[in-house]
Amino acid sequence: ILCLVSAAATLDFKYHRSEELEQYLKRIHAAYPSLTHLHSIGRSVEGRDLWVLVLGRFPTHHKIGIPEFKYVANMHGDETVGREILLHLIDFLVTSYGRDPVITRLLNNTRIHIMPTMNPDGFEATKVPDCYYTRGRYNGHGIDLNRNFPDAFENNNASIQPETQAVMDWIKNETFVLSANLHGGALVASYTFDNGNPVTASSERYSRSPDDDVFIHLAKTYSSNHASMYKGVGCDKRQSFPQGITNGYAWYQLEGGMQDYNYVWGQCFEITLELSCCKYPPAEQLEKFWRDNKVALIEYMKQVHLGVKGQVTDKNGNPIPNAIVEAEGRPHVCPYRTNEQGEYFLLLLPGTYVINATVPGFKSMLKTVEIPDNTGNFSALKQDFSFPEVSDQIRSRLASCPKTPLYQELARASAAVKPTLHTLVLMTIMLVIFK
Repeated sequence: ILCLVSAAATLDFKYHRSEELEQYLKRIHAAYPSLTHLHSIGRSVEGRDLWVLVLGRFPTHHKIGIPEFKYVANMHGDETVGREILLHLIDFLVTSYGRDPVITRLLNNTRIHIMPTMNPDGFEATKVPDCYYTRGRYNGHGIDLNRNFPDAFENNNASIQPETQAVMDWIKNETFVLSANLHGGALVASYTFDNGNPVTASSERYSRSPDDDVFIHLAKTYSSNHASMYKGVGCDKRQSFPQGITNGYAWYQLEGGMQDYNYVWGQCFEITLELSCCKYPPAEQLEKFWRDNKVALIEYMKQVHLGVKGQVTDKNGNPIPNAIVEAEGRPHVCPYRTNEQGEYFLLLLPGTYVINATVPGFKSMLKTVEIPDNTGNFSALKQDFSFPEVSDQIRSRLASCPKTPLYQELARASAAVKPTLHTLVLMTIMLVIFK
């Protein structure tokens, strides 16, 4: 056992090819079988496994009350820093468990999923490291995976790639609450929305989500704990990011992005972390990148315990899946629903909120909650809902939200109202004149 642990803990600061990455993950799992679970969520175009290592006190399955968190890196195969620092994050977590009280509590109260590479084919295709664009950005079919997801604003007509479908299925099968995807080519924390239309976009070119305050907090949490991101200095004189953060749409419009998909259809708050001006820097710089990001990676994970969580049950105490639970004043275009265990998780900043729980066909239940900052306690505020008029024979079984451009429909509805209002005003004026 000691030999296994020693071998697993030996991780050099170098780039690890696909076979090396796989071997390392398998060694970690063999050395820490009760703390980790290793599985592949699918295969790439060229048949490489998309490995995910899960860490926590209950790594093999979801446990009621314990939120699910994920990090995904190397979505663009030639953006490599995130791929390597996630391997070092794994090393740090497993070797600190039981020794560091903060890491121990984090792993006891959080189920953490780490995918070091979403695009192994692109990484392998990048033969010569380059700070700028290479064909390794794309998957084996030459597709940009961060333009390949269903879009909430417009129909991107994308042919869903195997890697994208694997991630979509993964999101559907887990109750992810918080996430980040790691990129390169800039130094900034970018948050949703990446796309927009008149429903969400303001005249300042900013596409605002209903949870904009939470997203700003999440982005600032990472940037302020990073060695230099918070300074807001861009990679060239044309870019600057105050406090090291930006709204995605304000930076540049992106259709079919993963972070918007997570938020709209996955009920998971995700931000995009650009970690290096150079996409594929020399290996001798990797140790500094790890030091620069180490604290930020840990502090960001703690934010999964923001807000409020709980269960929705019937009169017999049985969980009610697909019940809608949202904070009043911030409805989502695809309403957030309970999972199969009747659980909900809402990321909210400290403050007073009215939480609305609805089982279709029954009267909604409202509860006012005062939410503290519980991230240091590794547990969001608990607030359950029990519907005494609902029996286990009457269950909400509504289908998941359709993969259509939902904000496009809202824009059409908004545009359709305007002529009606104009007509009413005109008719009123004519009536006054006539009288």
